[in-house]
Amino acid sequence: MRIALISEHASPLAVLPDGTAGGQHAHVAELAAALVAEGHDVRVYTRRDSDTVPDAVSTRDGYLVCHVPAGPAERIPRDELLPYMGEFGRWLAGQWQADDWLPDVAHAHYWTSGLATLHAGRRTGVPVVQTYHGLGTVARRQEGNRDTSPPGRIGYERAIGRAVDRVVVQGQTEVGELLRMGVPRSRMTLVPGGVNQELFRPDGPVAPRDPARPRILTVGRLVAHDGLPDLVRALPGVPEAECVVIGGPPADRLPTDGFARRLTALATACRVADRVRLLGAVPREELGRWYRSADVLVAAPWHEPAHLTPLEGMACGVPVVGTTVGGVAESVVDGLTGDLVPARDPRALGTAIRRLLRDNVRRFSYATAALDRIRSGYSWQRAAQQLGAVYASLTAMHHSAQAVA
Repeated sequence: MRIALISEHASPLAVLPDGTAGGQHAHVAELAAALVAEGHDVRVYTRRDSDTVPDAVSTRDGYLVCHVPAGPAERIPRDELLPYMGEFGRWLAGQWQADDWLPDVAHAHYWTSGLATLHAGRRTGVPVVQTYHGLGTVARRQEGNRDTSPPGRIGYERAIGRAVDRVVVQGQTEVGELLRMGVPRSRMTLVPGGVNQELFRPDGPVAPRDPARPRILTVGRLVAHDGLPDLVRALPGVPEAECVVIGGPPADRLPTDGFARRLTALATACRVADRVRLLGAVPREELGRWYRSADVLVAAPWHEPAHLTPLEGMACGVPVVGTTVGGVAESVVDGLTGDLVPARDPRALGTAIRRLLRDNVRRFSYATAALDRIRSGYSWQRAAQQLGAVYASLTAMHHSAQAVA
């Protein structure tokens, strides 16, 4: 089957300015590779953001990345790409009509990709699948005036959900959000994303550490709603433990990063600055050694529809303390693979971390159960097989409709 994956702002080839691959970049890359392994012919379409990149790049995993000329060939923040989605969609339609490669199904990633893909799908008769990777309703509720999304985002997302042939959701929290937006449940199929179990596994190199000092690890963006201030405020309740923070700009740019400076000042005010270590960005290929070095992984966001960090940590055999929100609450089974606490509650967070660090038997039990959960339910092979069934059903319905017409 020919599968087009449209990811207009997140190329699977991209390395972001902070030196790491973002969540959607990695998701699309690993999904594409898994679909190829299942025997599909896969092309990924992403916006050209440089004059120096070729029109198309063949990857070692067997899929093709096509760079779409839509807007200026330069980096543009994703929240400013909406004006170029009509051009993106027209290019896709023209390419599919003129080329000998017409996809059987087009799978859009993020809402702006959905707009472009719907435009192309209607002109070419290609069925369209949508994955949101985050919703405007959640961003507006949690970020308020700090939300940089275009004003019409929520309306567009609602319209996309009603117009596409299928919405692939990654968790039950997302199902609830979409239902409240007015997207019919009948259009949704739940397919959790996978974890790269080659990169993230319990055996392998381990980052250096002081064996006498417990290590807490957190991985994410340097933003308030990832819960980092809450973790720093929790540390006085976790004596002796060091806290390693991965994320944000490269290490040499941390001194000029506003949030990093505020976090350091908060650590000083909480008298834990000597126990907080900001590493900055770490290449994705090196994350496993840091997960494996930790006694506990903390994932404490205020909101997150799909959160990769707990899954990656669990795949490395690390117990998780997380918040009862979105993808974290669905990834971590409370009392089995980790402990869950309310978001934005530093005292509860500190208590959960302290108790887990003091209980070696429970940590080992959580780590064992976490590995079982990842291997049974979060492989990319399983995700590709489930999506392959979704694509096949849409193709069959499309062919039946054409025959009746």
